[in-house]
Amino acid sequence: MNLRLNKLAEMVDTNSRVADIGTDHAYLPIELVKAGKIKFAIASDIAEGPLDNAKQDIEAAGVANKVETRLGPGLKTVSNDDHIDTIVIAGMGGKLMTQILTAACQDGLEMETLILEPNVGEFGVRKWLATNHFSIINEEILAEAGHIYEIIKAQKAADHWQLTEKEEYFGPYLLQEKNSVFFQKWQGQLVYQQKLLANLNKAKVKDFEHIKQVEHEIEMIEGELS
Repeated sequence: MNLRLNKLAEMVDTNSRVADIGTDHAYLPIELVKAGKIKFAIASDIAEGPLDNAKQDIEAAGVANKVETRLGPGLKTVSNDDHIDTIVIAGMGGKLMTQILTAACQDGLEMETLILEPNVGEFGVRKWLATNHFSIINEEILAEAGHIYEIIKAQKAADHWQLTEKEEYFGPYLLQEKNSVFFQKWQGQLVYQQKLLANLNKAKVKDFEHIKQVEHEIEMIEGELS
């Protein structure tokens, strides 16, 4: 597995029952079972092609008795009868991710541990977690093959769990650590936001609300980089 998948695997607790949503080739559940870290997983995908690939890889790995494939959208393929305690959703936008999680909540699916890797919109994911009584217990930021990934692990909390605006934006654990990849990401984002602000100010009809928001984000980023 690559670095990103290895980090996702590290986040999974030993002896968990895992649902990997948007599994593609099912690399993660296959490796978790082969390593003896988990005993059961659901590999779920909305598309038949990727799921067919997953089935072939599961058979080839000899773990078909422990990794079950399911075809369908989001978490519609998982029920409380499966006794899944860990849900992994990786490699999709944060907005789609929160839509999937919201639908699952409305369906009454019990969710204990979430391991999420949004490829964009991490702020919205953290906001959703706090609003829906999940506490973030671990985060990772890593760079691989020209991309920067953030992985968020959260667990269901008894009470409403609050994050500051900066914690939602940057990540509570990532803010504490501030490793080299954190600086790499936000230096890049600072350049992007500065260009965006310049373009917004050049517009004939100015969107002052958007300008104010971008100025605020630039201020926050500069504050964490200084």
